[in-house]
Amino acid sequence: MTPAAGGLRALFLAPAWLTMAGLFLLPIAVVLAYSFLTRGAYGGQDLPWTVESYIRMWDPLYLGILARSFLLAGAVTVLCVPLAFPLALFIARSGRHKLLWLNLVMLPFFTSLLVRTYAWMFLLRDTGLVNTLLLKLGVVAAPLPLLYNDGAVIVGLVYSYLPFMVLPIYATLERIDLALLEAAADLGERPWGVTRRVLLPLARPGILAGAVLVFIPSLGSYLTPDLLGGGKSILVGNVIQNQFTTARDWPFGAALAIGLMLLVLLLLRWWEARGGGELG
Repeated sequence: MTPAAGGLRALFLAPAWLTMAGLFLLPIAVVLAYSFLTRGAYGGQDLPWTVESYIRMWDPLYLGILARSFLLAGAVTVLCVPLAFPLALFIARSGRHKLLWLNLVMLPFFTSLLVRTYAWMFLLRDTGLVNTLLLKLGVVAAPLPLLYNDGAVIVGLVYSYLPFMVLPIYATLERIDLALLEAAADLGERPWGVTRRVLLPLARPGILAGAVLVFIPSLGSYLTPDLLGGGKSILVGNVIQNQFTTARDWPFGAALAIGLMLLVLLLLRWWEARGGGELG
């Protein structure tokens, strides 16, 4: 590349770099700086500089919450795969109706997550639609405890982030040559065998991309666990949110946020190094 071409390339990339610096690098730098400060007498942050917040992160209480957050986010991701794959395959084979089904998948995003979460609260509470139907049908004698537990949180997170799994899988399936599936069937492979040995391996990039898109926001979610968990299902996102609002311990909240971000990045790079897929 000639110097002139390199200068022209840098000129065209400058707006993108400035945008990234202003909207991504600068906020992270501010949070990183806060994490090394001390909690003020009335909250917020103050001098001197210290690493006390990072040392406090190793308390068994917070390590347990972090481990529980990873397990719950993993469960949400695993549940999204079998739910999203058939739907994505159906959309990919819908012909001229693809746009309609894609719009229906993305339709919930036109409504606030808060409103959608409250809707689940009305459905799952003791006097909600689910328990009312079960009682009227005689399936149960008393309302089931469907709300304010980990099960409700998982349901809410799966509902919220399922489209993030559907769309990458759909984008991968749409590019698959159907002749490959027909060839496998012609060679005597049964439909389930075609799906397991041909379709799933070809859809692997979309599944991996969807898993990342579901796992990371599920790990840092705080609104859904707070409302559907009712304070009984505390995840790391709730701890970070509480440090910035209720406890007003900004340095510790910032340290938790930075630590969580670094841990996720290390896990993604470890996965990539083990051949799990190119993640960026």
